[in-house]
Amino acid sequence: MSVHTDAVLLLGGDLPVRRLGLGTGGLVGAGYWGPRGSRSQARALLRTAVERGVTLIDTADNYGPALAEELVAEALHPYGEGLVVATKGGVVRTGPDRWHAAGRPEQLRAMCEASLRRLRLERIDLYQLHRFDPALPMAEQLGTLAELRAEGKIRHIGLNTVTADQLREALPLVPVASVQNPYNLLDRSSADLLALCGEHGIAFLPYYPLGSGALTRESAAALTAVAAEHGATTGQIALAWLLHHSPVLCPSPGTGSPAHLAENLDAATVRLTPRESALLDGLAGPRVSPG
Repeated sequence: MSVHTDAVLLLGGDLPVRRLGLGTGGLVGAGYWGPRGSRSQARALLRTAVERGVTLIDTADNYGPALAEELVAEALHPYGEGLVVATKGGVVRTGPDRWHAAGRPEQLRAMCEASLRRLRLERIDLYQLHRFDPALPMAEQLGTLAELRAEGKIRHIGLNTVTADQLREALPLVPVASVQNPYNLLDRSSADLLALCGEHGIAFLPYYPLGSGALTRESAAALTAVAAEHGATTGQIALAWLLHHSPVLCPSPGTGSPAHLAENLDAATVRLTPRESALLDGLAGPRVSPG
């Protein structure tokens, strides 16, 4: 795979990652619960992704639960130089698509320690607070992550599913290396957050970069026309648009399919013209609800 130099971002200012990564939600079952396929298939897909040049693996402790982190370690440990493993804590999953926030200091600390053990790491490159716990002050939750960072267990702190106002409130409390919110061709609901990230050099890891499959089924004339011009799929064009749209966007689509993985990674080679980018900029639609 030919990867262009402008497809690299310094995560947290010091970790170079290729901007097209791999999410691990597609390696577990529906609703992020239980297995999807065999462990050997999942491990093979993870290894293939790294062989193809992926340097950012994005996982979470509640995918499975625990299963996705276990698979990452089984497939990739000992981790090669330059491979960045990001995970999340702060959510307890109790069933398919069933979860609750858990942001008390003892909960966050226990979840981080468990992720370190499962991932076989002494320090997690990027530890993301999966949700703010509404029952607790933001400062208390971020303070725990700051303590873990000072102890050398976390290198960088990220936030998942936040507003621009929440990010502004968080920035004086801790250095924020990344945020994760829905963002794709059809869902621009976090445009103000993306702009704020751009101002501060914060990586924006869009989840549902393909709109949970909606974009690969999108039949808009503009999208299909651009795809045809490049001999690409609509999904590849949707990912290429993200890479062109902002230098801080780092999509990490998840999949359990080797063919879909190859298709996604090949999107990094698509070079959109300014006219094509402008055409695709107009394809905003209704918000894609997070799951």
